[in-house]
Amino acid sequence: MAGESAQHDRISELIGHANGLGSGADDSRATSPGVGGGRALMDGDDGGDPEMARLGRTRPRVFPYARYLPYETESPEQREKDMDEMIRLLYISIKSGDFVTGAVHWTKEIRGWMSLKFDLTRKQRISLVELYYQLALAPGLDYSVAERFASMFMVLTKRKHYLRPGKDLTLDWRPLFKEIKIFVLPSESSTQNTYSSKRNIRTLTKMCTFAQLFFDPKEIPSMMEEFLPYYSMSFSEHAHVVLGLFNLMLPTAAPPPNEPELLPQSFAPTFFHLWSTINRSMMTDSRFLDIFSRHARDCLGSEHVPFGPCGLFTEEQSSLIFTAVLRLLEIPVGQATTPYSATVDLGAGNAILLERDPRKHPVSHSIARWIVMSISPQCLEATNGKSVLHQLEALLQGVETFFHPSNSGTWTKPIAQLVYYLADFFVMRWNREQSGEYDIPEDRKLNAEVKRRFVLCMRDVVFMGIYAKSGTAMNYSLSTLQSLASLEPTLILPGALQRIYPAMQGLVEVHRTISSIRALQMLSKIISRTKGFRCHLTTLLGLALPGVDANDLDKTMHSLAFIQAVCYNIPLHDLTKAPQRVKSELNGDYELVDHGSPSASGGTGLAVEWITAQVSRFEQEGPGIDIDYATELSEEDEEAILKSSTAGFSEFIISFLGRVFTLLQNLPDAARVKSGSPEENVVNTLPATFSPLLASLSPELYDIALEHVARFVSKNVVHQARDAMAFICNALVKISPKKALARLLPELISSIRTEIGENGAGSTRTTGSEILPRDRALVWHVSLLSMCVVHVGSDVVEFQDDLFSIANYMQDTCKGIPLVHVSNFVHHLLLNLTVTYTMDYSLFNKSELEKGLTAESWGRIADPTALEIQWHVPQQDELAFATRICEAQGGRALKALNELISDTASIKRDGVGKDWSDEVSRNLVLLRLVISGVSRLFRSDDGTVTPFTSEDDGFNDRMDTDGESLDSAVDLSEPDEGKVRRAFHYPTGYPLEIGSEPYEAVHNFRRTVGETLHRVHEFLVKNQEDDVPCFNSLYTAYKSWFVDIGIERSAHVLDRLTRLLSADIHPFKFSGTRKQYPRPLLVRRANLYHFQRLRFNEHPRAASELDKTLLLDLANSSTSVYTDIRRTAQSAGEQAIKSIIGAKPLIIPPLLDALEDALKKGDHPRIKGAMFSLLFGSLAKPIGRNWNYAPRMIKLFVEVSEADRPSIQKLVGQSSFTIQGMTNAMDRMVVFDEATLRAIWPDENSSARTVARTIEDADALVPAKRDKIQHRRTGVEARKSELAAELIEMVKTSHWKKASRTAVMVIGLDYRFESIASHGMLELVVKGVIDPHPQLRTLYATSLNAIFSLIQTRALTGHKYANYLMDAQTDPNEVIVETRRAEEGWTDRYLDAFAKPEADVFIDSDFPGWLVWQKTMRGYQTGPSKLEYDELEQKVRKQMGSYIDRHWLSTYFGYMKQEPKDQQADRFRMHSSMIVAYAMDLMADGLTVATFEDVKDLAQAVYGDGSDKHQHRAMAEILAAMISSAEDFKVELKEQVWDFAFPILRRIITDGLTPENLGYWTTLVTLVVGGKDPRRAWPMVDWLAGFRLDMDTNAAFKESSKITLLGLVVGACGWHFRLEKPVVQDFLKHLDHPYKGVREVMGTTLAAIFRTRYHESWTDIPTLMAAQREAGSVGTRPYQPTEEFAGIVKEVFERLEVWRKERPPGIQTPTPYTQASKTVLLWLDTSLASYDCTALVPFFPDNFMQQLLHMMDIKEDPELQGLAYHVFRHLPNIPHRPNEASSFVASLIRIGKEATSWHQRLRVLINIQVVYFRHLFLMPVEQADALFACVRGMLRDTQLEVRLGAAATLGGMVRCSPVAFRNAKITELKTHFYGLLSNNPLPKRAKAGPGTGTNTPTPEQNQVVLARHAAVLGLGALVAAFPYTSPPPEWLPEVLATLAGRAAGDPGVVGKSVKSILSEFKKTRQDTWVIDVKAFTPEQLEDLEGVLWKSYFA
Repeated sequence: MAGESAQHDRISELIGHANGLGSGADDSRATSPGVGGGRALMDGDDGGDPEMARLGRTRPRVFPYARYLPYETESPEQREKDMDEMIRLLYISIKSGDFVTGAVHWTKEIRGWMSLKFDLTRKQRISLVELYYQLALAPGLDYSVAERFASMFMVLTKRKHYLRPGKDLTLDWRPLFKEIKIFVLPSESSTQNTYSSKRNIRTLTKMCTFAQLFFDPKEIPSMMEEFLPYYSMSFSEHAHVVLGLFNLMLPTAAPPPNEPELLPQSFAPTFFHLWSTINRSMMTDSRFLDIFSRHARDCLGSEHVPFGPCGLFTEEQSSLIFTAVLRLLEIPVGQATTPYSATVDLGAGNAILLERDPRKHPVSHSIARWIVMSISPQCLEATNGKSVLHQLEALLQGVETFFHPSNSGTWTKPIAQLVYYLADFFVMRWNREQSGEYDIPEDRKLNAEVKRRFVLCMRDVVFMGIYAKSGTAMNYSLSTLQSLASLEPTLILPGALQRIYPAMQGLVEVHRTISSIRALQMLSKIISRTKGFRCHLTTLLGLALPGVDANDLDKTMHSLAFIQAVCYNIPLHDLTKAPQRVKSELNGDYELVDHGSPSASGGTGLAVEWITAQVSRFEQEGPGIDIDYATELSEEDEEAILKSSTAGFSEFIISFLGRVFTLLQNLPDAARVKSGSPEENVVNTLPATFSPLLASLSPELYDIALEHVARFVSKNVVHQARDAMAFICNALVKISPKKALARLLPELISSIRTEIGENGAGSTRTTGSEILPRDRALVWHVSLLSMCVVHVGSDVVEFQDDLFSIANYMQDTCKGIPLVHVSNFVHHLLLNLTVTYTMDYSLFNKSELEKGLTAESWGRIADPTALEIQWHVPQQDELAFATRICEAQGGRALKALNELISDTASIKRDGVGKDWSDEVSRNLVLLRLVISGVSRLFRSDDGTVTPFTSEDDGFNDRMDTDGESLDSAVDLSEPDEGKVRRAFHYPTGYPLEIGSEPYEAVHNFRRTVGETLHRVHEFLVKNQEDDVPCFNSLYTAYKSWFVDIGIERSAHVLDRLTRLLSADIHPFKFSGTRKQYPRPLLVRRANLYHFQRLRFNEHPRAASELDKTLLLDLANSSTSVYTDIRRTAQSAGEQAIKSIIGAKPLIIPPLLDALEDALKKGDHPRIKGAMFSLLFGSLAKPIGRNWNYAPRMIKLFVEVSEADRPSIQKLVGQSSFTIQGMTNAMDRMVVFDEATLRAIWPDENSSARTVARTIEDADALVPAKRDKIQHRRTGVEARKSELAAELIEMVKTSHWKKASRTAVMVIGLDYRFESIASHGMLELVVKGVIDPHPQLRTLYATSLNAIFSLIQTRALTGHKYANYLMDAQTDPNEVIVETRRAEEGWTDRYLDAFAKPEADVFIDSDFPGWLVWQKTMRGYQTGPSKLEYDELEQKVRKQMGSYIDRHWLSTYFGYMKQEPKDQQADRFRMHSSMIVAYAMDLMADGLTVATFEDVKDLAQAVYGDGSDKHQHRAMAEILAAMISSAEDFKVELKEQVWDFAFPILRRIITDGLTPENLGYWTTLVTLVVGGKDPRRAWPMVDWLAGFRLDMDTNAAFKESSKITLLGLVVGACGWHFRLEKPVVQDFLKHLDHPYKGVREVMGTTLAAIFRTRYHESWTDIPTLMAAQREAGSVGTRPYQPTEEFAGIVKEVFERLEVWRKERPPGIQTPTPYTQASKTVLLWLDTSLASYDCTALVPFFPDNFMQQLLHMMDIKEDPELQGLAYHVFRHLPNIPHRPNEASSFVASLIRIGKEATSWHQRLRVLINIQVVYFRHLFLMPVEQADALFACVRGMLRDTQLEVRLGAAATLGGMVRCSPVAFRNAKITELKTHFYGLLSNNPLPKRAKAGPGTGTNTPTPEQNQVVLARHAAVLGLGALVAAFPYTSPPPEWLPEVLATLAGRAAGDPGVVGKSVKSILSEFKKTRQDTWVIDVKAFTPEQLEDLEGVLWKSYFA
């Protein structure tokens, strides 16, 4: 259905969020709340209405689709029977294993059926959802098919009101988890070569989003048991993965009432605890918000889930969440950078795969959902200001200034988006609660007071946002404005109008005007319904007129859109003239009395007067204006004003039309069609505006409009506005066809005759597309005429003779381009006469109009269920007229064509003139347009169209006739490709009587046309093969002939209707409302529905002989030499193939022949044509499935790849994947559950024609079908291996380019699970690995790796394909180890074992026991591998080993050390290493010719002297291969390997490392240790861990590279690395190492060691959760430093202090202090940027702060200063837990007050502001007060820089504080500063004596100046805190006046500060000065002007 595909990309709609946060983008449905919803339905199972319960909808449809159609529709029973039949067919297909064609086809059909708004019954839907859920995950299914099924699963579960989670349907999460686990926990499967790893992870995560709703909350404990054990921060990827899995899978629905352990709060503390283990990660923050917000939404409706002022959460939790929100918005504070650290999210690794798409799920969506779903009236009762609503107010206050247009940046979009979602969710919740759709306990329902508070807190920021500079932000803000206005019109509209009036009168700059017009458009609906405000509407319409202006097309667009919006909401009727209804005394009935008396219609006087008064009132009161018309105006007055305002409509219409005509006359010439230029947009917007505008006019006003348009049309010819004018005429005629046609047609027809007869227009042939000036008038009139007769109904018939004769007259006399327009006119006329469509554009039903309209009619919402639609249904006289035209015009074209291609043609083909070709193409065009015009009259089941249909008798016999082909020859073709399938048709009101004379005539006409087209084709091919224009017209005619049956498909009617409707509906969509659209749009929806039914009925049809002939014509021309002809033929062919069954097998062989022929002749253009037709259209898939053609296609493809034309090579490259797809194995078996499949079989059956009556009958049909499919598969696979053998021979002799293409095919054809690979293939690949050509080498190497990996996989899955599909791997080396988790000290014993070399089992995984212990864990046995190979695998291994001799190895090693081509490839290459490893593996089993001795020799030779980095690379690859494969060898061989490898490794690491080869060796170390038990490579780990610093050496690089390798080992082993003690001691002893390189690595390695010491190791999950609950609502604090660690930190900082004191000040050379400081800083920097940064928090106040400030004071060492500053700025961004920041704050204050160096005081200020902002929601009031006091004190600092810094900080802190606190602070600060000013008067200056020289001020005077400066700066900070608030707060003018009056005269710095404060204030208010100036009294203004010269403030 188009509605589903053409959704607006509104983020929430795409996956209509569980709970319906998506606004139903689909017609009349939308989402309903989560599980709490519909409690009524949960009690009584069927909720009352049995029909609803059967249909499985929790809500009836709003729009009765079928009822409005103008013909009888099918009965609901009939539809359901059809659906049952489709389900039966689906059942048989799946059961017999026919997925690709059968199941996919019926799935498509079922979707099509649903798209017609038919409802599945609940049983059908449940069984289908379960079936598709299973099929989407079924092992063994082709992936592309599985994707289809997954998308069907999503379609079925998309809307929330069909199935109630947990009651109708519960899905099992495990199958989905099993598939996802392969991607995100790869270490859990023994081999990566699994069936599922080829799936698309995005599909799986999308399925989770839909299925999550149906997971059972009772499963939460088992999900915890499954996911949490994987949680480990030692290898942090696992932790991210666990959170990702929770986010995708955790059921957030309300648990059953009696299970308290499932309530959200029972596991919330654990979640908060996990959250605090990953600090500084954006991903984690957004994931938790997503989870919590879903909880908030889904549990809102359940009474048994506790709910408070913070929703489901506690105050502490809510404060933490708000703190995270503040971080997520990434608002820049002070100089602080982002609060996140990139390195943490980099560690997420595979967890990225579990992200939701950030475009569809922006984080602001989760934030808004969490906030709105937690709001309830309880928020108003919270006294401590900690409720969600209070916190929301604080949040918006804190970031308010970031909304202002002047202050834009990266944060603009996220905050605009956040506000938008907040409003959107609130509106939705409000609407749904009001309509009863949300079933929510009373005390949680939003009430008027909450709504008011909510709108008030959002209002200011939205008014700022609508003027944003960024387009997206402006769009968000405008939508938000609309939502808020719909909630509280009286709070929003006054402010909006106050801003809009000046803008519309042109008093402010342009972009504000455009925003204002757009705001009006958004608000028009609300204004038109709100008492009092609607009286402004007429005036606003008038003010919008100047916006229609040819000089500013952007503004024109928005003005037109506004007028359009108004016309959809109000009737343009002059209500002063409207008859009023008066109750008659006599019979108590109403009768109409027309008040014609002048007193009643006072014209517009009353309204004008009232509006003028209102506008001046807006100006007076300013933006804070508050108007409530409901109380100010009485009903009668308001109505009188409204009526009076409508008297001005006629003037409005006249001037509007005038402006539009001027606009059209000034449009530039359209450059080219569809360029997307503004001109084109305007031309497209005009018709959209005119339709509603003209439809809403009263009859009198309509006459005025008609007259104006008619006059304009007859007097002017505006060539470039032709289309726009034609649309306007069309709109006019549609509204009132009789009137308009009578006025327009005669004039148009006579003008046409005059133009042709007298001016000779259209008399000559024209070239190109330019229309001659002489023809312009003719074309103008013809275009208008053709638009006047389309979709205007049957009134055209009155003019039939005129129209008929003018058409003939024009055809006879015209030539050239005008003719196309004439044919178009014929086409339009035919459409108008034969198609069924709506003819109804009015805002009101007829009956309402007859009663007369009153003021009540404004803004009325049409009831979707009570429309009275006027349809146009073709009548007999119209059809007769249509056939007459069709025969005349069509007959004329046929006759002309037959003449032209005979030898007697009147026009000669002389090859020079183009006359002949012109004639042919114009007649073809005419013919095509006639066919499309009457397409509605063709029926696809007529005998002339198709030989047989599925409706014929004998259908069932024919279904099984193809059974006998089994014996004769194996049928390799695609199953079902050429078969007619059962199709379902629904009535669409076909106009003709079947079998009647016109019916026969029309169908015979179509047949004749087809035959004629074929003759023209043959003639052209023979005689005019280069005549491109003729061919193009011919094939477009072909296209129409094939597809235009029943509906004009070639014009994409349906898409166009859908797109236009969705664009027009968009402004009326409102969250939580259903179909509240104006009546014309609802009527258009009914019209669209009719077209959707038409389109549904056009199934592909069987081919008639004529179809086949024409198809072959197209195939022939698809390989034409001429590009244009080829392209047209290909696109026509594509369309035709899709509409005809059996077209593909027909058209493939000739195309293959053509390709072969072209290759022989080397005819490049034709090769391209054939390649394109075969591989780039819908033929590629059938060729691949049909093995009669595929081998030939593949061989031809290989030949084509030799052609050396770049364009052909490009085609080859693009299609190589298609060809590879053909070579892959077919799906052999699919594993799924029979019971689910049986469940879909329908219950009863009474349908006459059915496939099978009972399920037993159906099962009887299956074996034959299944055997046929099996048989075919065996045949195809046999052909594939034959082909492979053939191609292998070919590869051996061909050129490398051809060889590489062919080899790829061979590998595809030959690589199978059953046989692994054939003998020839193995030889090819193993020898190919040492081929001289590098590209071939790489190719074969990849294949060799694949073969080895397949052998391994086969062995692991027990050599069975079924196990492979099910991913059932059994690794014989695996051991299950019991954990003794209950014993004391178990974890310590477990860890200690890692410090000893001997092990019973290897524990490779990092996660067991990090967070929590399971009963058992997986280990691997030590000693040789026990993997068993079967006979086949051994045979293959033997054969491969036989090729691997010393020569093979030496050649391969030689290639390994070659210099790579490009720089990118110069790194450790995994695949080389793998091949060596596999060769070693064969060698260990004694299967190779070469021996280990050979390998040792050759390896030594490769390394040589090690002087070249390439030697190092090869050696590293070889050693890595040896060491990693040796793990599985027998003990003595393993020892041999280590004896050889380890000494070399040790030697190289000790002496041979250089900066350019270090990379190879680091990879080797990571490879050998990473993800494995450290004891596997014990010698290496032990040796590296034994490293000690050598202070005497001067080879810094050697030292640092060893530490780097050690650091890698620590990182790779994580918390399993137990040899750290001596290393740490050694490093701490030498912190002051002299070399920079060494210090850096020491710092990072120390950080890594300390980071990996932490682990939690809870006994089991219940213990973990209980401990977290006891610790409080946010769980325990992770990373609590141990005593040992605290000791180390203290000791280090004490040593630093000693060294600092020893350092002579000012010394330039490095000292132990500066050296050691850098090491420590690097360690801290690494730790603070990591997730465990909170481990250091306790040391901030005492140890760190002071030391860091000292380090920043060392001017001699800029590097140290920079580092220290960097670390210092980290501190306030580290998340502190609630109440943890107090000592940090205290130390900030202490340093600010007491530090002796002013640099330190200044630097502390930066952190004060950041800490204050980051902890807005966590900081207790006492702390905030203390910080304010400290900063206020620093304003009196002796150093100027500190004073200025303090002023800036103070301003920032005031700005972001919550309102109540802020206001108290402002009063307190103001009083304090006023006091300072008055207590410290300016001292009189002593006159300087003649000889005393300059006057030095006394210390007392200095103190006074400081105090005065402090006061001035403080007051200035208060002013600067509100830079954009307009009008300024009421205390502000007084502050400014005080400054100006009392301190402006001060000398020096004080006076300067005052001036800069005042001028800055004025500068930021340039835009709003008009408004702001009103806040000052005249005296205050004078004071200000005294300071700044006059002109500035005027």
